[in-house]
Amino acid sequence: MTEIKEKASSKLSKKEARKIVYERFANALSEYRTVVKEKKFTSNLKKASKLFAADIAKAMARQKQKLQKPTKIKAVKNNLPEQQGSANEAVV
Repeated sequence: MTEIKEKASSKLSKKEARKIVYERFANALSEYRTVVKEKKFTSNLKKASKLFAADIAKAMARQKQKLQKPTKIKAVKNNLPEQQGSANEAVV
């Protein structure tokens, strides 16, 4: 369990995420293993873990990117044509 937390804290690749998801699905669905054929069960687990892992890896990357690089906001002067025209009219 601690290994999973360590992997989650560092950059999580699709392959690592797929392995983690596969193990968790296999443990959660172990009671259905006897009902369905072994080969079909494992192939479906692989497909499901592949789909979930891709989304998890993308979400983790987005989350880390937001935490690491805050956007810098530059001050911008508001020199709009409307403001300049009304300022000229007030002076005249």
